[in-house]
Amino acid sequence: MAVAEADLSTLKRIERLPFSRFHWRLLWMGGLGYTFDAMDGAMIAFILPVVSSLWGLTNQQTGILGSSLMIGYLFGAFFAGTLGDLIGRRAVMMYALGIYCVGTLVAAFAQSWQFLFAWRVIASFGTGAESAIIAPFLAEFIQRKYRGRFVGSLSGFFSFGFVFAALLGYFVVPRSPDGWRIIQIIGAVPILMLLWWRRSLPESPRWLIQRERSEEAAAEVQRIEARLTEQELAALPPLHSVEVPAVAAAQGGTFAKNLAALWSGPMARTTLMLWVLWIAITFSYYGFFTWIPTLLVKQGMTITKSFGYSIVIYLAQIPGYYSAAFVSEKLDRKWTIVVYMLLGGVSAYLMSQARSDAAITLAGFSLSFFMNGTYAAIYAYTPELYPTAFRTTGMGVASAFGRIGGLSAPIVIGYTFSRIGFGGVFLITTVVLVAGALAVALLGIGTAGKSLEQITRELEDTARRPQREPLLEHPSRASSRVCPLSKPAVR
Repeated sequence: MAVAEADLSTLKRIERLPFSRFHWRLLWMGGLGYTFDAMDGAMIAFILPVVSSLWGLTNQQTGILGSSLMIGYLFGAFFAGTLGDLIGRRAVMMYALGIYCVGTLVAAFAQSWQFLFAWRVIASFGTGAESAIIAPFLAEFIQRKYRGRFVGSLSGFFSFGFVFAALLGYFVVPRSPDGWRIIQIIGAVPILMLLWWRRSLPESPRWLIQRERSEEAAAEVQRIEARLTEQELAALPPLHSVEVPAVAAAQGGTFAKNLAALWSGPMARTTLMLWVLWIAITFSYYGFFTWIPTLLVKQGMTITKSFGYSIVIYLAQIPGYYSAAFVSEKLDRKWTIVVYMLLGGVSAYLMSQARSDAAITLAGFSLSFFMNGTYAAIYAYTPELYPTAFRTTGMGVASAFGRIGGLSAPIVIGYTFSRIGFGGVFLITTVVLVAGALAVALLGIGTAGKSLEQITRELEDTARRPQREPLLEHPSRASSRVCPLSKPAVR
């Protein structure tokens, strides 16, 4: 079914919107959610050394407890993605935040590692759902010119959560026997304020159009336009000058059909590439950040000193995220991911060879910088590559599949550390990061400067085109062939 003329007009109105106060509110609403998600996930790294000593846990038990984060993330991301296409993005975003808040509060009162494990899974279900729904939801409000920087900057809020968690781990955990409980309570309480603020969130007009609720979609865009200043309204370009291809409605619409659509036609290659990418970066990322304080302790540092070094490493996330957010509009999301993953692999190799505290910290800072920069580009890239009908399904399932890497990483490191040592752990990270970079280089497409509908059309055209495209074609040339209605992207 082709897009109706009224719906095409609504899409054009979205694509001509300037970056306004409304978009800044979206950035803060979604970004604060990512901050608390990251803070909650990072807490486990500072909880593990304490409870391992408190309850006399083995390396294997510590690894299993650390994997509670990924188990919850896996199911949370999967169901958030699939439900986001069926019941709406906004509802999923609100429920996810509530589940996280309850799970974290209850986990703070655990009396055994098994109880802590169970409630950390529930809390992580909420954070996994949040992390999977926010980027594809809010990206649908942003025009092509700002989308990469917006979603990259949005995911950059993760870095603040990790830094806050590191500060809590350094200043709170070592100073009280119940410090590990206190930091969980601190992380959960502010969520109530964020839930209240998010009541004003609109539903995605693109999703409303896909569900044949055209009048509601137009009304949502009209409310956004009503918030523009007189100067912003006067600067709006005429609708006829805005390029949005009339892409036919994609297959999907039910739970099973949306899952099947991920591997149908032009989507199969995209899904394969994204699943490899997500599992590679998630294995490397969570293997590193979940275990780094514990590994430093095993290298001879005290818990307090290891937490201090961890803060320095976590601080690298901030410039890592925001550098990639801006580079991705110039270099394109695809090549930003490739470059940052390869440089992350180099950093992991240097980490494996480091022997002094200073060398470990410098290599760790570099590895943190490039892995987090990769995530900034991934959160922008993944939802761009799926049509609106199953965009959150694609994002959620790719994120969930990637969590298998995060789930296995703490366990693999827990079992192998005694055999391969500190250096061996980071040699594994090097190999995994390089493999992920190769998958994107060979199978990915450029997305910068293109509307979401243009990207969908390009994927369809690529599937029908018999000849293979040059691997290193510049994205500005690729965008000029998106469809007969499009012009070369202006950046």
